[in-house]
Amino acid sequence: MVKVQLFLTSCFFLMFPLILSAQSEENNDFFRTIGKMNVVIAVIAIIFIGIIAFMVILDRKIKKLEEETE
Repeated sequence: MVKVQLFLTSCFFLMFPLILSAQSEENNDFFRTIGKMNVVIAVIAIIFIGIIAFMVILDRKIKKLEEETE
């Protein structure tokens, strides 16, 4: 499970610059002009951290159940 988490995390960080560069300049200028670009990035980061935390907690619970069944 930890290997899957590391794989997904590394894929995200490798693909993130490509996703940002794929956006048109008009969208980037729009968010920058209204001052919401930092808010968008912060919300994405919070969601990503929440997903990672959930996966870690779930992995610990699964390990505990596996140890109990052995």
